[in-house]
Amino acid sequence: MFWIIRQLCNLQGVAFALCLATLVLMGASGVARADSFSFVALGDLPYGFDATAGAQYRALIQKINQTQPLFSVHVGDFKAGYTPCSDQEFAKQRGHFDLFEQAVVYTPGDNDWTDCHRLSNGNYDPQERLARLREVFFYPHQSLGQHPMPVESQPQVMPAYRAFVENQRWQISRTLFVTLHLVGSNNNYDFLNATAQKEFRERERANIAWIQDAFRLADERKLQAVVFAFQADVFRSASLQETYPRASGFRNSVGLTLLPLARAFGKPVLIVHGDSHEFKFNQAFYLDQKRLLNVYRLEVPGDFSTEAVRVQVDEGKAAPFTVRLLDTRHR
Repeated sequence: MFWIIRQLCNLQGVAFALCLATLVLMGASGVARADSFSFVALGDLPYGFDATAGAQYRALIQKINQTQPLFSVHVGDFKAGYTPCSDQEFAKQRGHFDLFEQAVVYTPGDNDWTDCHRLSNGNYDPQERLARLREVFFYPHQSLGQHPMPVESQPQVMPAYRAFVENQRWQISRTLFVTLHLVGSNNNYDFLNATAQKEFRERERANIAWIQDAFRLADERKLQAVVFAFQADVFRSASLQETYPRASGFRNSVGLTLLPLARAFGKPVLIVHGDSHEFKFNQAFYLDQKRLLNVYRLEVPGDFSTEAVRVQVDEGKAAPFTVRLLDTRHR
């Protein structure tokens, strides 16, 4: 909470001591709450050569810094699917995250590890690359960025899932934010590959437990909204009614867990993802052939569209999320 107050004060450009005293008084009297804030979502960036795509990405980060969100979320694929998964590439992308002045949380994408077996990617072992990702990009107690924020990782709460440091959560005002390790390429669900199958099953159990505990926590704390962030476009393996067949790598985690729990929660739920590179904001999820009107989907642009999305959260509204594109052309 102290971190939140400091960030809100800094964003308002007010002397911290004065701002802190004001917020304390407002909270004590019940006159006002810090229930309006913004964050930035982006993903599938940068794609291409550093001299072009990398330069555009760094310009976008600079624009994000000027916008001064409370934090940013990168939903994975920090490189294209045709570029090497080398330690040098990992170091370069970690350097990009270090350019964010505010906190930034990253959740992995398929280009970052599952597809690294491709010859164009360097013919790496995906399991080894995933282990390396966890070493380079994740801390158990805090985010990335020049001014990191405290986060809670799944191993802190659930020691049985000690490997899954990438599953993180944090609370801003009355909204809970949760990252899940769900990736494209059907979530690495390859029934012809025993090693991939084992990895998928272990990660699926971790994701399901993390989703369940997120809604438990939201109910316990009487929160107003929950935001989930992951890389995969889960609609790619869904039917027209958005049910998930048995061959889908998202059947259990999304179709049978996240969506039913979101319906039971009843309050606004925002799902942020990338993977397909098209900017979309809608209410596209169905359960039992009925649209879930409390569940919103934000797909971030990416690939050759070097853009991010600024998300405004107004917890007091029935529809609390509003979005606008952010790129280097906007003042």
